[in-house]
Amino acid sequence: MANENSGLHTAKRNKKDEFYTQISDIENELRHYRKLLQGKVVYCNCDDPYVSAFFEYFTKNFEFFGLKKLITTCYKNQRMDLFSQNDADQAIKLEYEGGAPHSLPTPTDIGVTILEGDGDFRSQECIEILKEADVVVTNPPFSLFTEYVAQLAEYDKKFIIVGHQNAITYKGVFPLIKGNRMWLGYGFKRNMAHFITPHYEDTASDTDHQEGKIRVSGVVWYTNLDHNKRHEEMILVQRYHGNEGEYPTYDNYNAIEVSRTQNIPMDYHGAMGVPITFLTKYNPEQYEIIGATESEGAGFSSGLWHPESGVAQAAVNGKRVYKRIFIRNRNPIAPEA
Repeated sequence: MANENSGLHTAKRNKKDEFYTQISDIENELRHYRKLLQGKVVYCNCDDPYVSAFFEYFTKNFEFFGLKKLITTCYKNQRMDLFSQNDADQAIKLEYEGGAPHSLPTPTDIGVTILEGDGDFRSQECIEILKEADVVVTNPPFSLFTEYVAQLAEYDKKFIIVGHQNAITYKGVFPLIKGNRMWLGYGFKRNMAHFITPHYEDTASDTDHQEGKIRVSGVVWYTNLDHNKRHEEMILVQRYHGNEGEYPTYDNYNAIEVSRTQNIPMDYHGAMGVPITFLTKYNPEQYEIIGATESEGAGFSSGLWHPESGVAQAAVNGKRVYKRIFIRNRNPIAPEA
């Protein structure tokens, strides 16, 4: 996994975040939101229109989704030169309202506006475009993910975006998840994605290697649009038999350790620490998210942490475990007599 994600970590250091999502991955996710996108203005604000598969997908399926308008912008250094070499350093806004006679619209089929600024999603110019949008759909820079999500929350926008699962416990992200304002989408196959990128070589030795692309593990879709998977009840088969063995109590948290999501006991009434991958199975009617380990942020455990221990990361018998989310079963069955 370290090798698979080396490009991602390097991107965070070098700010080379030109990771273009494959159209097959976009199609597999967005087909679940057809009714929710009907009649909406969709904004892809981190997308070079002639490299981004988001732009290609939405223009080809504009009528299928019944969109009202598609708008795309991107940072000026990411976009290709659509017109002449002299325009290569200018950021542009593209607006498309359907009706092109081509499978992929040409510049003559769409409205093209030269932006005054650099096209950064944080610029006031792009924020004004954001205000017009109903739903934002894109693959934002992973190195700016917290800032990007904060902007969406500030302007109360609906979104379907790509990010890494480690962002679940970020200080600017987890409170939104805990507050039921953000959750995971359907997800990528095998919980990984192949990105098209000009900067990095895929060093993965897996049989899933794809030429010209880099594989990144732990990639997920984040959204605040409701979907059917989010309401599927997890089938539980394990029972709690005291705090010895499989479900030990943490040294420094008032909760039990559940090392695998499928091992959540069906009859436990208290707080449980589970891996962050639990979010792929999370049903808000079945579970309550209480908090996360204090190593993720002050007060994140909602009082479950024993601060006198001095260790903010969850530990069992002196051995620290990876990041944990604390949950409680809303409807546990009665324990065995």
